[in-house]
Amino acid sequence: MFEDVVFEIGRPEPEELLAFYERQKHPTTQRLAKLGRMLDGTFCMVTARRHGELIGFARGVTDGLVGRLAECKLDPAYQGPACVTRTDGRIEHDAAGIAGRMAGMVIEQMRKAGVERIDALAYGTEVDFCEELGFRRMRGVVAMELPAGAMPASATASTAAAV
Repeated sequence: MFEDVVFEIGRPEPEELLAFYERQKHPTTQRLAKLGRMLDGTFCMVTARRHGELIGFARGVTDGLVGRLAECKLDPAYQGPACVTRTDGRIEHDAAGIAGRMAGMVIEQMRKAGVERIDALAYGTEVDFCEELGFRRMRGVVAMELPAGAMPASATASTAAAV
């Protein structure tokens, strides 16, 4: 299935990536400069294309010691039929292995670079996908976030003082 999908390690143009995100209704910045900086700060990127159109994108970031599979997105038109997994029902399904191959290529590049551990954050049904790639659940870890707009004044002041 989808033998004509071409996988490449490399950077897509910010405009193309923004159009891909918009087609997926993925919330992201609308600023091309910000997407460009994100791409500049990414260690490894893999694209999947069919007939030249971007249908999938995966990327990994690392500090050289610890890596993270930062994202792996596949156009729903290529995900295959709906399925029910071990943890809950889901629509997304990597029937042709496109997303798995992209993620695997990112993981392999990080391993070749000597990364000692690779993490991933999985939401809901993405847990099964990550487990199929070999990731295990971390015990005792709680994922937390601090949106930039919610940064407390004390954090902003101490950061400014440190610079």
